[in-house]
Amino acid sequence: MLGLSPEEIIRKVKKPPPMCRPTVAPDQAPLECIQMMKQCWSEQPDRRPAFDDIFDQFKTINKGKKTNIIDSMLRMLEQYSSNLEDLIRERTEELEVEKQRTEKLLAEMLPPSVAEALKTGGTVEPEYFDEVTIYFSDIVGFTTISALSEPIEVVNLLNDLYTLFDAVLANHDVYKVETIGDAYMVASGLPKRNGNKHAAEVANMSLDILSSVGTFKIRHMPDVPMRIRIGLHSGSCVAGVVGLTMPRYCLFGDTINTASRMESTSLRM
Repeated sequence: MLGLSPEEIIRKVKKPPPMCRPTVAPDQAPLECIQMMKQCWSEQPDRRPAFDDIFDQFKTINKGKKTNIIDSMLRMLEQYSSNLEDLIRERTEELEVEKQRTEKLLAEMLPPSVAEALKTGGTVEPEYFDEVTIYFSDIVGFTTISALSEPIEVVNLLNDLYTLFDAVLANHDVYKVETIGDAYMVASGLPKRNGNKHAAEVANMSLDILSSVGTFKIRHMPDVPMRIRIGLHSGSCVAGVVGLTMPRYCLFGDTINTASRMESTSLRM
């Protein structure tokens, strides 16, 4: 309406004074639109209406008439804002689910109290337990079974068997320490003390494991019976976290050594 080229208008807007603003005659647009335009280019920012206010004013100006381009643009902005909020909410929920999965996995690898301390960057001091019961078991003839099996078959065998053991553990007040090859190690009385119940908990767990092994079938050797040896011992020990890159909750003391010897010298089943 000023009869200037776009480049000239931009130059004048960029480098005042004088201020360069459109000149809109009353017959070229509704009066409310002209007033709103003037509010929007006000030199005082607090006088400029927000997008929500502009949208509301346009709805009033249109009064149900055909939507104009500005109204469409504002609707698109509003829709974009809404979609962005939904996307953020969705991503936040996904992040929370992943966080829960990570924490669950961490809790399965380390005692919850230890995991919590490591997450917050704290140090985990070694702890002395005056009475615990330790369980060890291994597979009878595992060397022979391994020699007659493919590596993947050995892994599947151990995974099947120890998944079965893990399910039994859920019914007792015990803590699975680790598996080393075909050896399976469990403790009761740590990291959560349980008075003098530890021996009974491990003994009952052992009976349940023996029962479950009796019906266990090796996938690639269904005719070969599964047999295990078990050793238990009660006493004192020290527990602590070893390593930073792959921290492990380890137990130390004669009680552990004795339980291991009880297992290695015991009769099958």
